[in-house]
Amino acid sequence: MEYLLGIDIGTSGAKTALFNTDGRVAASATIEYPLYQPKNGWAEQDPADWWRAARDGIRRVIEDSGAKAADIKGVGLSGQMHGLVMLDKDGQILRRAIIWCDQRAAAERDEINRLVGEKRIIEITANPALTSFTAAKILWIQANEPELYARRARILLPKDYIRYKLTGEYATDVSDAAGTQLMDIGKRNWSDEVLSKLGIDRGLLGSTHESADEAGRIHREAAAATGLAPGTIVAGGAGDNAAAAVGMGIVRPGSAFTTLGTSGVVYAVSDEVTIDLAGRVHTLCASVPGKWTVMSCTQAAGLSLQWLRNEVCTAEVEEAKRANTDPYALMTQMAADVPLGAEGLLYLPYLMGERSPHPDPHCRGVFFGLSAKHTRAHLIRAVLEGVAFSQRECVEVFREMGVSIRDMMICGGGARSALWRQLLADLYGLPVSTIKTDEGPALGAAILAGVAAGVYVDLPQACDHIIEKDTTTNPIPGNTAAYAGYYSLYKKLYISLQDDFKTLAALTGGR
Repeated sequence: MEYLLGIDIGTSGAKTALFNTDGRVAASATIEYPLYQPKNGWAEQDPADWWRAARDGIRRVIEDSGAKAADIKGVGLSGQMHGLVMLDKDGQILRRAIIWCDQRAAAERDEINRLVGEKRIIEITANPALTSFTAAKILWIQANEPELYARRARILLPKDYIRYKLTGEYATDVSDAAGTQLMDIGKRNWSDEVLSKLGIDRGLLGSTHESADEAGRIHREAAAATGLAPGTIVAGGAGDNAAAAVGMGIVRPGSAFTTLGTSGVVYAVSDEVTIDLAGRVHTLCASVPGKWTVMSCTQAAGLSLQWLRNEVCTAEVEEAKRANTDPYALMTQMAADVPLGAEGLLYLPYLMGERSPHPDPHCRGVFFGLSAKHTRAHLIRAVLEGVAFSQRECVEVFREMGVSIRDMMICGGGARSALWRQLLADLYGLPVSTIKTDEGPALGAAILAGVAAGVYVDLPQACDHIIEKDTTTNPIPGNTAAYAGYYSLYKKLYISLQDDFKTLAALTGGR
């Protein structure tokens, strides 16, 4: 039997999964690693932790499946986007990686606008200058750690560090590179103009590939470490959301997906480069050759529920341990008993600043309307609804841009919640479907590897063969209208508080 391996370098852990060519899981392993937050709004991880998790995960799935290394025809990589990994001339890590949700680079974002031009940066990269994209992080290192920056020899994205460890190649794919703010999105390659104006040497960056093209082969040292066969093809791979799109079968215009993981994302495929000049959502290269994507990102979707679990719902965590159940299942069951609208309690999910639909590093999370009658169950319901409101607001931007969404899929940890799926269906006014094999980016990465290795003809053929819908949640008649007033107030709250967020940031020094 032939197999394909998918590796996803997520924020909370690395998921490694081995699939047969019908997309069925032979074995999977998830290995967690820490997130470091030295200051408020900062977020870092150690690339060495990613490599250990990927290496050990590969060995585990090979052992658990009983697969022969020679039967693994390709390896696909996926991972969190926008991170900054810096290596010296010997390929050694210079510092912890600054990851996607880090918001420290507000001054450097402004510097990009000054050096390139506020309008010109959008024309080239299809997005306004953003603190969360890699370019601003590089400028922050230049300004704040110049001695370290002087030692840099290579700059990589998170998943591409794993490629380097597996193959020795410095390479990336167009979907992930598109999130660096260093790429000409229309031309699907690095932008010499942006690099020159920002003083970044093109030689620091890896070669670019389409996601389903070969971009390296397993070398002998990596084979010995992982149990893979030397010479096994490694595909270009994709950023986590572009890979998740493939894993959900979203490879044609008109189809979209929502993912509820640490962040919340809505992702749709387009035949053209379509840009929101207000910068509320992102336009990037799709993992499908010749296609682009419009993508939103709510920084703290699942992270909001995780924060609530860790800091407020400790009693539920203990109860779940005694009952040998998932605390999130217990929490959402509690929320289901609370009426629509959480009895007047609203939540703004801005724990890490925000990207979509408000590119604002200063905004912060808010519970609005809190009163003595509210319980932890109300807090949970408000968080679930607040994240769903944010996704609805992003979908409205897509529709303003003329990006049609006829079919919405859902994945990520939040997709396991029937209540959260219902909230999204009600707010979108669309059916929301899960798939039978919900392995997200890991499956998408494996499918990309299958195309690179010649197992499949192309991505549409592969997805038609593998992807099947499982459950479909339809909007409840009347709920969309019942949410209208709450949703209208939710949108107004950010506008009302926008200047106050800036004042708070000034008072706390951005901490």
